[in-house]
Amino acid sequence: MIDSKTAPYAALILRVALGIMFLAHSLYLKVIVFTMPGTVGFFESLGLPGVVAYLTVTAEILGGLALILGIRTRLAVLAVMPVLLGATWVHSGNGWVFSAEGGGWEYPVFLIVAAVVQALLGDGAHAVKLPFAQQVKTAVAR
Repeated sequence: MIDSKTAPYAALILRVALGIMFLAHSLYLKVIVFTMPGTVGFFESLGLPGVVAYLTVTAEILGGLALILGIRTRLAVLAVMPVLLGATWVHSGNGWVFSAEGGGWEYPVFLIVAAVVQALLGDGAHAVKLPFAQQVKTAVAR
């Protein structure tokens, strides 16, 4: 049974945790630790165009901020899903334990599941509601 009093706070906690994770993996790991040239080099070593590194970091930053603030949560989760699927692909050959050399696939897969749960839950408590989005909902409901 879903507790309608606490469910919005569960969605909030999951939403903020996912948002922080995306910011940590983009701003901290890819930009500060590996640096953008290093991140671009890694993506290119996988056979991907270097521009994909910039698109990935941008999606993670914007998606992370949107999740933390609760702005269009379902859309934000869908926008970062390709990043999570790509991370699963990158780590799939390393085994299932993320502590394995190169990192395993179970962490990105868990994040995909958490993102799907977030999409099903929606914004949760303390989400920023955009006036335009509310106007569209009202117009569609008529």
